[in-house]
Amino acid sequence: MTDPTRYPIPAAVHRAELVVERSRFVATLAHAATTADAQAVIAAVRAEWPDATHHCTAWVAGPPGSSTHIGMSDDGEPHGTAGRPMLQVLLHAPVGEIVAVVTRWYGGTKLGTGGLARAYAGTVELALRDLPTTERITWATLDLALGYGHVDAIRRLLPEFEAELLDEDYGAAVSYRVRLPEPELERFRAAVRDATRGEAEVVAGE
Repeated sequence: MTDPTRYPIPAAVHRAELVVERSRFVATLAHAATTADAQAVIAAVRAEWPDATHHCTAWVAGPPGSSTHIGMSDDGEPHGTAGRPMLQVLLHAPVGEIVAVVTRWYGGTKLGTGGLARAYAGTVELALRDLPTTERITWATLDLALGYGHVDAIRRLLPEFEAELLDEDYGAAVSYRVRLPEPELERFRAAVRDATRGEAEVVAGE
């Protein structure tokens, strides 16, 4: 099951091309955290290639496989032959927050409904094979107040929890602001309590 707090997302705009019976299909994949992001990518592709016959689209604006914020369009192709096959490929991909636009230039030969569905889905699958990705992480912020005697112990904990020190202040006590992946939050709190014998103060950051 996909962790909704961290998963792969597109790292860059990526393209792949397929030619079927002289029709040219170009898939554009890009990051889309929201429906508005997806619409912006679609508008940009349309503006780039105004001479194309169709710009068919699908997007999943959420974790991999999530159907909460999705969309699709056949853009004039026969109903169900483009947007839905593309969306099914995206929903089964291990990548979230993604939009696909498949641009077609008609080559003069009709492909039939089955041929169209295979071409649109196949172009998206081709682009997904070598799509560069990065990891989307939901971060949590904590503020720590501790005595000087616990500084080394706390600093040693940070790499284990993928935690980053955002800010530090050395006064009467030591104050740290730490950022770490949300799923590690409670485990980190417990580790801090253990390392400082309960003496450190840990509060959620703003």
